[in-house]
Amino acid sequence: MTPSRRICWKTTKMPDPLATSAVILAGGLARRMGGGDKALREIGGRSLLGRVIDRLTPQCERLVLNANGDPARFAAYGLPIVSDPVADFPGPLAGVLAGLDWLEAHHPQTEWMLSAPADCPFLPNDLVARLHQARIDQQAQIAVAASADRTHPVIALWPLDMRADLRRALLADDVRKVDRFTACYARAVVDWPTDPFDPFLNVNAPEDSTAAERIAARYGA
Repeated sequence: MTPSRRICWKTTKMPDPLATSAVILAGGLARRMGGGDKALREIGGRSLLGRVIDRLTPQCERLVLNANGDPARFAAYGLPIVSDPVADFPGPLAGVLAGLDWLEAHHPQTEWMLSAPADCPFLPNDLVARLHQARIDQQAQIAVAASADRTHPVIALWPLDMRADLRRALLADDVRKVDRFTACYARAVVDWPTDPFDPFLNVNAPEDSTAAERIAARYGA
């Protein structure tokens, strides 16, 4: 990967979290769940996507959904739907770029975008605020969530200024790993507690679905 342009921020002012938009990433192939639309699978009688929307709506000015294939299957959620701008399912970075491109085209005044997967039903209610505070405190360009001694690079706060770098990384440098791309930038990592449960539980496999059902039933999450 060729060296990326670093972005210098001119302000440390805490933005209104509601001025942040979000892209929900539902463009994967869900191989470990047997394929299909994992985002539409239900936990506690509600779809994973519906749960993520409920968690992010109070924290963000607008939401956009990254999904490939026929967008009609998500019409009931009332979100703008954008497909990957890169062919052959290159991974979550393509979904991040899709969200950044859509915001630049439709809401160019936006400065920050959160990315989050559609299979994390228990995202914390202070996600956007804490990511913003950390990137300001640490003078970082990207802020990433963490829990249980591991980072969650797909759950991150991105500046719209990064569109050109990300497009070049995907198309010219064939970068697919989120960590490989973000390693080129100053990155703040924000840790969340896992008691009583990990707010970043991914429903990636049947056993994750079972664990999520237990959490939803026990804690009303």
